[in-house]
Amino acid sequence: MPFEFSNWMLVFARVSALLAVFPVFTARNVPVQLRLALGVLTALLIAPGLPPMSLANVSLGQFVLLMVKEVGVGVLFGFVARMVFYMLDVAGAIITQEMGLGMASTLNPFSESRSEAPGTILYYLAVLLFLALDLHHWLLVALQQSYRVLPVGGAGLSQSLFNDVLAHTSRMFLVALLMSAPLIAVSFVISLIFAVLGRAVPQMNVFTESFAIRTLAGLMVFGLSLNLMAQHISNWLRRLPQDVLNLAGLLAG
Repeated sequence: MPFEFSNWMLVFARVSALLAVFPVFTARNVPVQLRLALGVLTALLIAPGLPPMSLANVSLGQFVLLMVKEVGVGVLFGFVARMVFYMLDVAGAIITQEMGLGMASTLNPFSESRSEAPGTILYYLAVLLFLALDLHHWLLVALQQSYRVLPVGGAGLSQSLFNDVLAHTSRMFLVALLMSAPLIAVSFVISLIFAVLGRAVPQMNVFTESFAIRTLAGLMVFGLSLNLMAQHISNWLRRLPQDVLNLAGLLAG
């Protein structure tokens, strides 16, 4: 096997694994053939810039192990990048419960699963920001630069890697809570007001009367706070290229 082709195969394994996990490219309306073609093209652009790898003393089993390592690296890169969109799912679920729209679920074409209306809106907003801010190009640049930090076959697990991924996951839940905080505050105020009214007027059906008010107020606050949510989303999307490089450094450990 010529070493140039082996370089391309190893780069293709990392790139295709990333594209297989990253949500923007895993949508139902993005054909598998397009993802494969993008992986092939990206590998053709990155592989010539890497130092040639000699396979004279590399057995078939060792080469397969290298391929598995590169696939694992790509999947881990895609998982860290996908956490931003998991954050939107959590924020959307919290907002839905506070607005009383638990029955208004629909199919999310990007995640290919059922999602509530606020979560789907945030998902579309994140995809638009990802493309409008040109972050898909920056993510490809970070993927290319990751080979300087983490050469082919140099990945390894460490305690610092697990700690970083765990801390990154916890921050996603915190940001999801911050994004949904205005809706939580409004829902709490409405519940408090109707609790007082229920004590003052025992004949009032508090749940029935407050349902429409909570939904209308929630929709109003959700629309007014979309700009703030977009800032949270764009801040975390801009961190994706650096997060990929930091993760490559921890894998190279």
